[in-house]
Amino acid sequence: MSIYLGIDTSNYTTSVCLYHSDSGKVISKRKLLPVRDGELGLRQSDAVFHHVQQISSLFEEAFDGFSDSLKAIGVSYAPRTAEGSYMPCFTVGTAIADVLSSVLKVPVYRFSHQQGHIAAALYSIDRLDLLMKRHIAFHVSGGTTEALLVNDGDGFLPTRIVAQTLDLNAGQLIDRIGVMLGLHFPCGKELEQLALQWEEPVRVKATLKGLNCCLSGGQNIAQKHLKEGKSPAYIARFAMEFISTALAGMSRGIREAYGDLPFVYAGGVMSDSIIRDRVTTGEGCVFALPAFSSDNAAGTAVLAFIKDNV
Repeated sequence: MSIYLGIDTSNYTTSVCLYHSDSGKVISKRKLLPVRDGELGLRQSDAVFHHVQQISSLFEEAFDGFSDSLKAIGVSYAPRTAEGSYMPCFTVGTAIADVLSSVLKVPVYRFSHQQGHIAAALYSIDRLDLLMKRHIAFHVSGGTTEALLVNDGDGFLPTRIVAQTLDLNAGQLIDRIGVMLGLHFPCGKELEQLALQWEEPVRVKATLKGLNCCLSGGQNIAQKHLKEGKSPAYIARFAMEFISTALAGMSRGIREAYGDLPFVYAGGVMSDSIIRDRVTTGEGCVFALPAFSSDNAAGTAVLAFIKDNV
């Protein structure tokens, strides 16, 4: 059996994954980086430290009972493939990958964190065929809110941004409103559960500029609602509806501009049930399964297999 290792050390998750190419199954282990209550994130130096502290135990779990030979390693080296894209936290994963490559005499392939998200999403819904086809991939998280045109150029899995947020990322808005309501960072899951308690309609209006969106106004409106005494459940629902409306508007605009391409939605924000239900804009919309929507190393493991067999 051929085994491929994936490593991803992003903000805010340490991830290790083994991909069994014969069976198509994965063994995925990951752990969130610890963030103190009331804080909205980590300094990169702290993220690096926590990745170093956490990753050895994840390797132990993933390789427990492991007896097969490792064929290749895939690792995230930067947030995007764009020139100058860099975050120190990814150096933890690349350093470990390089050491393993040297010791085990296996190749290491480097991919962007964003490419990993796309591959993990497609793996989760059994649509890896799209890795070789032109499509639109939304990557919506705390660090990114972008729509990418995939495979519209040369090279391996090329991407080009066709729409994006012009200020806050969707995950940032969720976390800022969540912390404002006393929830724990990252706030997505708790805010979703709170939002589901509000069953009446919530009227929102998206701010779109061409194909792009602006999300910072949602924070100002949420703060206003809180001062007016609106319930936390209402404010949570407002946040999800606000983001959903913006993403749906972007999707419609992109479809009009680029034609009837498949749309793939990934990133931690897209695991939210309310947002997923609201964003579907027609035929060809597919969503990563929740377990593969947030940060994980499954995508880099799958991409290592594909690169190793090209």
